Amino acid sequence: MVQIPENILVLIEKYQAGTANPVEKKQLNDWYYSFDDQEVNVLLSDNDSEFELQGRIHAKILETIRKNKNDQESVNKSFSKWRIPAIAASIILLVSVGILWKTGTFSRNQVVVKSKIAKPTIVHDIAPGGNKAILTLMDGSSLVLDTTANGTISQQGNVSIQKLDNGQLAYSVNGKEIKENEDAFYNTISTPRGGQYHITLSDGSKIWLNAASSIRFPVLFIGKTRKVEITGEAYFEVAKNKEMPFLVKVGSSEIEVLGTHFNVNAYNDESSIKTTLLEGSVKVTNNMVGIKSTSVYLVPGQQAGINKDGKINVLNNADFEETLAWKNGRFHFKSADLSSILRQISRWYNVDIEYNGKVDLHFSGQLTRNENVSKVLEKLELTGEVNFKIDGNKIIVSR
Repeated sequence: MVQIPENILVLIEKYQAGTANPVEKKQLNDWYYSFDDQEVNVLLSDNDSEFELQGRIHAKILETIRKNKNDQESVNKSFSKWRIPAIAASIILLVSVGILWKTGTFSRNQVVVKSKIAKPTIVHDIAPGGNKAILTLMDGSSLVLDTTANGTISQQGNVSIQKLDNGQLAYSVNGKEIKENEDAFYNTISTPRGGQYHITLSDGSKIWLNAASSIRFPVLFIGKTRKVEITGEAYFEVAKNKEMPFLVKVGSSEIEVLGTHFNVNAYNDESSIKTTLLEGSVKVTNNMVGIKSTSVYLVPGQQAGINKDGKINVLNNADFEETLAWKNGRFHFKSADLSSILRQISRWYNVDIEYNGKVDLHFSGQLTRNENVSKVLEKLELTGEVNFKIDGNKIIVSR
């Protein structure tokens, strides 16, 4: 629970009255930055409107003040009961524009309270993405999956493709004898910007594709390995088969598994290819041309990042919540720079980003991916440090 010392209550009262000097403003700002991350996470757990967030924080601050009353006799003497809501309101502003979206560029010599919250300039709003994908069959023909009726949509050799009631795609063997020398039929599923999709392969492995991603795979796994290729981002729950390892080709790298849960982020506009292991074990190998091939083995909780120069870095204690937020219908930012956040928004809302000047900000927080883009931008604008204009299929960013 946040402790509110008497001197801080005095400073808040003076700031609210407009009589705080620069030194006092700095003291108030330093106190604001003393909130720990655990408290921040509590405030970031919902998708409330600004009004609802303030109401929730308001109740929390009042509870804190009341719990501290017995230990702060001087506070009770200095502040009458009618002043407590005003004090809490000032703290609400500190929390809602600072802790809710805490930026790494605020100077500790300036108070971060903003009395007015700008709204994104909107010409027309943009809806969030959904289940959208294109299936390309072996013969080159394509099916738009989000408009294709449920049921059997293709029969390829011994494998049938079903579109299920929940929108998922499932490959299954139809019961005929499978010959060892039978050619494998390759299909590709691609999601556009603003799309995602879930597929179950013929071996029972489940794959979730994020926006602007693809997977190429055989409709029937034969031989000694199960090999697929991906671009973009995908989450895997691989069916166990010790006799047939599962291989994921990602650019010049390869991931080898027997049966496990992991996420791969391999967008071309990101700085590295990240493989995050949740369960089981994987071997990550970099086969970049011109450098010596290197491999690392991951255990659950680790993340391997392959940089553009081919170097593999391993991070222990990876943040699963942040990694899987996209799959769970959320954005999750942890000291993320604004440009990386807007790349995610660009993919999910199928929009282009234009910068009007340099905007160097960092944010931490969580938001739903199920709201129109204006609602997401409004939350980012709670800092008072960045502004957005929605113009057609473009978001213009400025300070």
